[in-house]
Amino acid sequence: MEHRLSIHHWEKRSPDWTSAAVAGFAAAAVLMVLELFWATLAGNNGPWRISQLIAALVLGTGTLQMSGFHFDVGIVIIALATHYLLGVLFGLVLAFVLAGFHYDTSPLALSVIGASFGILLYHLNFLALTQWVPWFAELRGWATLAAHVIFGVSAALLYWKLARRA
Repeated sequence: MEHRLSIHHWEKRSPDWTSAAVAGFAAAAVLMVLELFWATLAGNNGPWRISQLIAALVLGTGTLQMSGFHFDVGIVIIALATHYLLGVLFGLVLAFVLAGFHYDTSPLALSVIGASFGILLYHLNFLALTQWVPWFAELRGWATLAAHVIFGVSAALLYWKLARRA
């Protein structure tokens, strides 16, 4: 009985960029809803604190001086635009990896790669980049990690469902 080990190797293969962008955008929406839900449940810093932290990437650290219970439409718009732009960007990166290694053929493989991608994003955003963006350390924790795993799995599975295959 022969058992073949399915080892994936890189092959130059272009992903469906439109589907990747849509998958990243939709997964970013899922992530945002989870973050707002958990921030509201935790109640420590208020539901708008995450928006302030994200908007500070564009607007500077002045937004960090506000209370998380203070709603500012300008800050929320900047935070949403930044959040969705990053979601689309990360969706494109994930699709590039999935297409190049042919991981876009199995939902189980997609889920594992998506979860791994989410864990990698969490480590990049909340451990590595905090030396330049120290206020992101405030978001470290299991809820943010879980939300990023869900982002990765959602983006991978949505890409698989939406992508046009040759």
